[in-house]
Amino acid sequence: MNKTDLIIIGAGPGGYRAAEYAAKQGLKVVIFEGSEVGGTCLNVGCIPTKTYVHSTTFEEARERMAAVVSQLRQGVEGILSHPNITLVREKGVFTDAHTVGDYTADNIIIATGSETKWLPIKGKDDPRVVDSTGLLSLENQPKRLAIIGAGVIGMEFASVFNQFGSEVTVIEFLKECLPALDSDIAKRLRKYLEKRGVTFKMKTAVENIADIDADVVLMATGRKPRVQTDFANVGIEYDERKGVTVDENFKTTVNGIYAIGDVNGKQMLAHAAEMQAIHAVNHILGKKDNIRFDVMPAAIFTTPEAACVGPTEDQLKEQGIAYECKKAFWRANGKALAMGETEGMLKLFVSSPSQGGDGGVSFILGCHAYGAHSADIIQEVSVLMCKNTTIKELRDMVHIHPTLGEILLAAAEQ
Repeated sequence: MNKTDLIIIGAGPGGYRAAEYAAKQGLKVVIFEGSEVGGTCLNVGCIPTKTYVHSTTFEEARERMAAVVSQLRQGVEGILSHPNITLVREKGVFTDAHTVGDYTADNIIIATGSETKWLPIKGKDDPRVVDSTGLLSLENQPKRLAIIGAGVIGMEFASVFNQFGSEVTVIEFLKECLPALDSDIAKRLRKYLEKRGVTFKMKTAVENIADIDADVVLMATGRKPRVQTDFANVGIEYDERKGVTVDENFKTTVNGIYAIGDVNGKQMLAHAAEMQAIHAVNHILGKKDNIRFDVMPAAIFTTPEAACVGPTEDQLKEQGIAYECKKAFWRANGKALAMGETEGMLKLFVSSPSQGGDGGVSFILGCHAYGAHSADIIQEVSVLMCKNTTIKELRDMVHIHPTLGEILLAAAEQ
């Protein structure tokens, strides 16, 4: 049996980031991957879909996707060629709590990611039905595309295939799309996509695929943690739906074993997996960090894109948090007008001065937006929130003119 410092199961964003960081800290790392390195995000998720977003035709998208994914995969292979890292190209399976394959280590990180959550709908085995991976592998553009689910995956593909010229219908059980996004912002984005020709059937349940009139049906009903039966064999506690049970340091119920990224079901985002990787390795090394997992920005790459950080307005109301909502619009911004990107709105939530907890000072609670480059604006808000910035401090910060960043400043000055 070969002894090493750290074993990692899975070479997606969480796994390869953990390997890279641990290796640079001097640890000897063995990482297992039974498929392509880069995980779902690089191979069949965020990267391929973004090449589709930035392509004008289906044919161009397919061509660019292959080139971009190949280049990035080579980059990950380069990262994993570090002298302290051994890449084992096979699925990592526990034989005991400290042994995976032919290697043993005191510390093990599970980073097996997630997989498509298929709804038990009658006719789901119909050959027309695909998940996001299947849709990305289509060789011919569907004339009519039906999408079940108006979450992030469903909305991104609805926007993309509408742009390509397909006839797109989105069927959603809930009353509004994108539940993680502020409902006001989500509604405005949906209405804009409707104007562009996307048909939405909200508050509608699909009972039989045979009832759907389309060439291709995309099952975009979310993702679930990819757990393995061998986890239970060594005493790791998990739930098929919620994922592996972890504490605030991403330690599982077995000492020395951690679970990061989608497999723990906490924050199913590639950038969350990367930061969880850093924190888990730091915990193994006994190092302290100040990563704010309570401040987790996210983006939806529709056209125009949407992004958010912090609670929605509905959540603030439900939690009884006293707040003020400040709004700004793309149509009032010079750069947006110059770009011809006037569709968009931003909502900035700040604590009410009476509840500020610091002599009536207002802090940023969150921000939700849709419009060109909204992800970049939300990233700025995320940084400010990590530093507990007050609304007064934001107002005093110089923003370049003309930029879309001035939309945030305009909201702050309300």
